[in-house]
Amino acid sequence: MKLVIGGSTGYVATEVLSQALKNPAITSIVALGRREAQLSPETISDAAKLKIIVCDNFEDYPEKVKNKLENADACIWTIAITPKKLSTVPWEETCKISRDYATTAVKTLDTLRQPQPQGKPLRFLYMSGHLSQRTRAQIPAVLRDSGLSDYSLLRGEAETLILNYAERSQGAVQSCVVKPGLIDAPGAEKREVPGVPHIELSDIAAAMLDQVVGGFEKDTLSNDDLVRIGQRALVG
Repeated sequence: MKLVIGGSTGYVATEVLSQALKNPAITSIVALGRREAQLSPETISDAAKLKIIVCDNFEDYPEKVKNKLENADACIWTIAITPKKLSTVPWEETCKISRDYATTAVKTLDTLRQPQPQGKPLRFLYMSGHLSQRTRAQIPAVLRDSGLSDYSLLRGEAETLILNYAERSQGAVQSCVVKPGLIDAPGAEKREVPGVPHIELSDIAAAMLDQVVGGFEKDTLSNDDLVRIGQRALVG
């Protein structure tokens, strides 16, 4: 399997990359980011199957980047502006990074694939968030009170666009949206947000890899789903 990891230098994507390098079912990895992905010492020995691609244009991929993305079997997309960084990024740029980059990615990867044996689809997984909503009526009070309603709807719009693209693809693409809560790293102090569950960093990474390798359980996976799938995958 050839896997593309979008946002390969981010917090979650770094763990995804680490686990993917150790996964024998994944034979080729393209780590796509604005900066070069850094490998931990314990994964360097597995790096032969890794290509690190630095890209500064996620709206119109250069040909040299497209060449590396050809015939991908799956993609885990983690690029987005987080709520913590919203105040430092103009809203137009937030929309572009959190929604448009993802929709461009799924379209590009789809068009760069040759016909697959037995119609094998591209599996595209978009990492969203627990509080992202697809309609204004669904927005909880905690988001309205904190001024995050528009951000929640933006992420929800991205979810809808990606799922709809797969529906229109006549089986060429399968999409999945994952909606983790607060992601906890080993040894880090846990934050608390009312109504938002937790998931371990290792669990969310394992769950996403399990789904792109083995097939999507359903098109939207909740935090509870991800904990269950991730812990099962880590046990083996």
